[in-house]
Amino acid sequence: MADSVYISKNLDENQLQFMKLMETYEILYFNMYSIEEKLQQKFKNLNEILENLVDKELLIRIERGKYALNNYANIHTLATFIGQNSAIAYWSALHHHGLTERFPNTVFVKTTKRKRDTQILGSVVKFVAVKENKNIGVIQEGYGDDSFMITDIEMTLVDCFDQPRYAGDFTDVIKAFANSKLTNNKLIEYTKAYDNITITKRIGYLATLFHKDKLQSFINYAKTQVNKRYSLIDSGGLQQGEFISEWKLRLNISEENLLQMAQTEY
Repeated sequence: MADSVYISKNLDENQLQFMKLMETYEILYFNMYSIEEKLQQKFKNLNEILENLVDKELLIRIERGKYALNNYANIHTLATFIGQNSAIAYWSALHHHGLTERFPNTVFVKTTKRKRDTQILGSVVKFVAVKENKNIGVIQEGYGDDSFMITDIEMTLVDCFDQPRYAGDFTDVIKAFANSKLTNNKLIEYTKAYDNITITKRIGYLATLFHKDKLQSFINYAKTQVNKRYSLIDSGGLQQGEFISEWKLRLNISEENLLQMAQTEY
């Protein structure tokens, strides 16, 4: 808070008018540099008004220049609001889509702009920067200002295979993949966009294991991408296990254990 900002004991006329307009226009969160346009009113000392409303716990400061109503608690919306070109992703998206029962303590946000991690409403928000070609497969959840962007199920799974450290653990991802309703076209589109042969091989093999009948088009595509180099099914595991020549994969987690993971209860 700037030293020159005066904090009044009670709500003054300007502070009260600001909150009334927030209610009239149903604004839940905002950037101070555009709020006057939204409220269709200019204020003599906007910064002082906002500092007072934060002090009186009517507003919360999300980050510098960005605020929300004190009783607004949709952390997914607030996290994507402060991250440019962003979407809820990885473990957070797995949980939102009902693909894991384990609740992440961190909110994972995928973004094309580098941004420092922060805290919102007491939760850590982790921003994962990706290239533009990976910024696809995003859908909207919710309505109006109370909405946010999130990766769809297929994109969430591809992301998790790409960055397993943000996905909970390998068992979470296997169980999610095995129990999801997936579409051939999206898996083909997203793995092409990622242009990562190892990810395509892993997902192709798992598709034959869990969705052989429904994902045959994707499986056929994935087979055309198989190279001569062997990759581990679990990138974080040991160099051990059966070699699967068809997919050039080494099962450092056995097929039996993969099937068991799909049935794991937490």
